[in-house]
Amino acid sequence: MTPFAIAGVQMYVNALHSNVEGMIHRLDVLMARFPWTQMVLFSELAPYGPLDKFAQAPQNDALDTFCEAARKHRIWLIPGSMFLRDPETGMVFNTAVVINPEGEIIKRYAKMFPFRPYETGIAAGTEFCVFDVPEVGRFGLSICYDIWFPETTRQLTAQGVEVLLHPVLTGTTDRDAELAIARSTAAQFQCYVFDVNGLGAGGVGKSLVVDPSAHVLHQSAGQEDMFPIEVDLSMVRRQRETGMKGLGQVLKSFRDRSVDFSVYDRNSGTDAYLKTLGPLEIPQQGTRAGLHVDVPAEKVQETPAFKGMAIDTLSGSVTAHPASNTTKTAQAEAAPQPPTEEIRGSETQSSG
Repeated sequence: MTPFAIAGVQMYVNALHSNVEGMIHRLDVLMARFPWTQMVLFSELAPYGPLDKFAQAPQNDALDTFCEAARKHRIWLIPGSMFLRDPETGMVFNTAVVINPEGEIIKRYAKMFPFRPYETGIAAGTEFCVFDVPEVGRFGLSICYDIWFPETTRQLTAQGVEVLLHPVLTGTTDRDAELAIARSTAAQFQCYVFDVNGLGAGGVGKSLVVDPSAHVLHQSAGQEDMFPIEVDLSMVRRQRETGMKGLGQVLKSFRDRSVDFSVYDRNSGTDAYLKTLGPLEIPQQGTRAGLHVDVPAEKVQETPAFKGMAIDTLSGSVTAHPASNTTKTAQAEAAPQPPTEEIRGSETQSSG
């Protein structure tokens, strides 16, 4: 067994002023209550909230504070993410850092899939984040919308990642879909998933921890929460060897695949359909772009149909039934007829 204790912190995030002091306070409380914790993960954009007007320099006082806290508590610390502005290009990236127990930033990760078209003006990162905790295992980092693209987790787990650290800021109605994706990701890629959301301007909560068999180890509600979970990475290795419950060995099956996917070749033409979907933009009232009618609508009959007439649904022509006569029909309906044995039999059958 290779035990390792990871704590998520789901906290209220304010959009208009710094949350760094509050993060440090909660970290101190967490470590006082659960001193066996070895790694702590906060939610996406927790330090300064979701507004990019508060973008910081790549090296700033908040990062110095977090490094000092990691060194003080001797923990691995991922303090969510923050908008960082590149001083040379002016581009803003949604960036998370990994701080080791010595208080050193060992990795930086810029979100690969900003939530476009809503996160306009935020640049996309292109480098994956993989790091090792000595004598424990291999960890990977993705941020919020990244998980909707399984290629990101595929790349990480193909490099041996056993725990996916996933800070999110989801305050929208698709949170339940995101939770389903987190569980599916754990099963598909045979890894732990720590999905930590914020509250207030930081999200609607519902943070989640899932093991490699898609079993939910912890589910937060809509209030502040701190949840240390001890993971067993030998379980990951065993499941990757024998399959989930001795069944699907998905990583090995992907390794031994017989097909390469042409959709990843931008020049293959396989993705031609995607180019018909229109621009990546925020929908407006009455937006209809992308609604293509490929099948002709059913023809509306202009000739009224009356009792005793049959309609050809293809041609639209109306013809009378051979024995049709409205007078006779009315008379027949008015005169009650005793049921025959055949009718009674059919009624008995149909009632079953």
